Amino acid sequence: MTKVAVEVVYRGIFQKTLATNITRGIVFAARREGKVGLAFGRYGDSPERNGIPAKRFAVVADNQEELEENLAMYEAGDVDVTVVVDDTLCKGVESWGWYGLQPINALTRTNGTVLVTSMQGPDNLVRDTHQKDAPYRLGVVKGTVSFSGLWVYKDDHTDARILGALPKVCPELVSIDSMAEAILEQWKDEVKVDSARKAYDRTDTRVVEPGEGNSEIPFSFDLPGWTNMEEGIVIRGIEQGTGFREGSEGYEPKRNPYFKKYSTRSMRPVIDFETCIKCTLCWLQCPDTCFDVTPDGLYDANMDSCCGCGVCEAVCPVPDCVTMVGEKNFTDNSSQWEAWQKDKDEYNKWMKDLVQEQKQDSRSHGFHHVGQYKEEIAQMEEV
Repeated sequence: MTKVAVEVVYRGIFQKTLATNITRGIVFAARREGKVGLAFGRYGDSPERNGIPAKRFAVVADNQEELEENLAMYEAGDVDVTVVVDDTLCKGVESWGWYGLQPINALTRTNGTVLVTSMQGPDNLVRDTHQKDAPYRLGVVKGTVSFSGLWVYKDDHTDARILGALPKVCPELVSIDSMAEAILEQWKDEVKVDSARKAYDRTDTRVVEPGEGNSEIPFSFDLPGWTNMEEGIVIRGIEQGTGFREGSEGYEPKRNPYFKKYSTRSMRPVIDFETCIKCTLCWLQCPDTCFDVTPDGLYDANMDSCCGCGVCEAVCPVPDCVTMVGEKNFTDNSSQWEAWQKDKDEYNKWMKDLVQEQKQDSRSHGFHHVGQYKEEIAQMEEV
């Protein structure tokens, strides 16, 4: 072995501590086997922003020279394992560093592994993940998404279970025994060691063949190089908005055509246009100006701009008029208002089914109320 690299893709604030625990745990386990390693965050991400995709890396090598060689770069050129601690990130990530949408498996080497925490099956995750021109493996650590808050850590053993699954999907990284010893050393908790060993026993992978998965071509753009930069600092103004879809009625603001924010969200608003009272609150309060005013005075959320913060649901005075629904239920960013206009009966059935499912399978944005995590851990024990 020369080196093994692992990236952990996580959502800022919500999972910062979780990602740190995983990458540190890898390095501590490797050192028990006489290897050297380092865990670090990638410069340019901003993990203190709610939900923004960010990355941490752990690189393990046989000696210091090999380790330093692989650390002399902005981020690893390829990784042996991509750990995804929120399954909605399988749709792709755009960090606050802003380089366009990157497929979740972009850095995963040929025959490497994408390891996802999810309650979904592998087929659903492959459906969301962009195609790759080389085979790789997909592993699933069964469990709900471990979202916390800025000052709270959700100690539901997600860190231990992922650390336990890593030796199974990447045996050349470390052994399960070394990982178990490192977990016990760090947390002084035999139950976490048991969680890691159970994850090792239960985690399997399936091969994802070239061409399998989401065929969408991720958006991208060219940043100006130093030879074609303009003199001074130029901040382009955004043009004034127009009518809805550039028509004569309604209103649609002009938006940055390059900066898409949808990889930030883990949930999106679903609108009941039949019960909307046109109070304007969602339109006024949306921090990202993602609502368009339709010709009939309703509000259509632009899913390229929506970051999934849930403010619209919070301010809406009508029960179930705006409902935040898990992102796993969607495969595109198409207009809900246009779907409603096309077939109102079909849309209303689709919308009500989604709302009902969300009530049965609640997905939170993070810490919401005292005692929430204890309730969720009790649910996880049933899983």
